Amino acid sequence: MASKKTFLYRLSLFALLLAGVVVLLGAYTRLVDAGLGCPDWPGCYGFMTVPDSHEEIQQAEAAYPHAPVEADKAWPEMVHRYFAGSLGLVIALLALLAIKSRHDESIPLKLPLALAVLVVFQAALGMWTVTLGLLPVVVMGHLLGGFATLSLLLLLYLKIRDNNSPPTAGLLRTLAIIGLVIVVIQVTLGGWTSANYAAIICTDFPTCQGLMLPPLDFVGAFQLHTEGLDSYLGGHLGNDARVTIHWLHRLGALITTIYLVFLHVKLMQAGFKKMAIWLMLVLLVQVTLGISNVVYSLPLVVAVAHNGVAALLLLTMVTITHRLGRSGA
Repeated sequence: MASKKTFLYRLSLFALLLAGVVVLLGAYTRLVDAGLGCPDWPGCYGFMTVPDSHEEIQQAEAAYPHAPVEADKAWPEMVHRYFAGSLGLVIALLALLAIKSRHDESIPLKLPLALAVLVVFQAALGMWTVTLGLLPVVVMGHLLGGFATLSLLLLLYLKIRDNNSPPTAGLLRTLAIIGLVIVVIQVTLGGWTSANYAAIICTDFPTCQGLMLPPLDFVGAFQLHTEGLDSYLGGHLGNDARVTIHWLHRLGALITTIYLVFLHVKLMQAGFKKMAIWLMLVLLVQVTLGISNVVYSLPLVVAVAHNGVAALLLLTMVTITHRLGRSGA
């Protein structure tokens, strides 16, 4: 039984690392506008790889005349799908092994099953991302699903390591849970900003289009779709709506920063210095990347890193919440 638990422990760590790669690949695919690089799903123009021969390209463009083959767009999408599919298989294996070990209380059962359901839903969201032409609410949902998968895999890894022991309630853990919720909300705002191409609508900082409080359109900012539009590539909202989304993301970043600095102080006071320092380090890097995205007009490397560090900040909050539950703080 110990060897099986060790294998599950290592497999969950591998899945966690693989999920991190999938999240970064998804961010890269979105940022290079390759989300519709393949007009079908799960293949690409009817093939399991990107068409490259003259005959394959002719066949692909005959089947999809509205979507000429662009290999530089199609390959990022397909690589992302390959890695996501591999992650799905690993999670399926985790669920199967957890079911087989269901009588061992030191091995979580509900988490692997929840992950298996989530990864199926993620696959559906991946398909709808293509078939619905990058509909923003689907794109955002797909991004959040990736972050949720990453977080649950980390929690599974921690629970297997700690023999699946139940958490103990405490004031500091409650504060950490609040911080976790705030980070999730901020990640959601970031996903909505990205899905609606609102990241570079404001090219100045701390002002937005020269104003501290620009004209805002809250109704338009949360318009889910536009009638008669087949593709949302490049966005479908007006200037004021996109400014509102961007402004809300900045406001969320300010609130998140203030609260996490408060949590940092509380962690330091309670003696959790390493966690507190790590939290502050990740937060500072993320804020710096966010400002750099605005000032330097969304450089690809910085934008991908901003997504990656957002995931790292979320994982940091999951880890802090878990460890405080173990300590009873």
